Amino acid sequence: MSLLETEDWTLKAKCRGMQDQLFPDGADQKRARVVCMGCSVRPVCLAEALDNRIEWGVWGGMTERERRQLLRQHTEITNWSQVLCPRP
Repeated sequence: MSLLETEDWTLKAKCRGMQDQLFPDGADQKRARVVCMGCSVRPVCLAEALDNRIEWGVWGGMTERERRQLLRQHTEITNWSQVLCPRP
């Protein structure tokens, strides 16, 4: 994904301008991920976090713990963008 494409998806994100609310502690993370439901760029956001091993906050509707578990379960995947955002 190019830098331009990365910038494009962030402009379409439902959470745009809400960064502080998406980096809460503990149980508040599960409440924060509600913002992600129905977001058109959710798969791209999640792929960004998984591909770059981002450890903090809610990305693509998943908490830190959920993303770590997914990465442990699927060590064979090296490019989450290809899996979550396949191009036609």
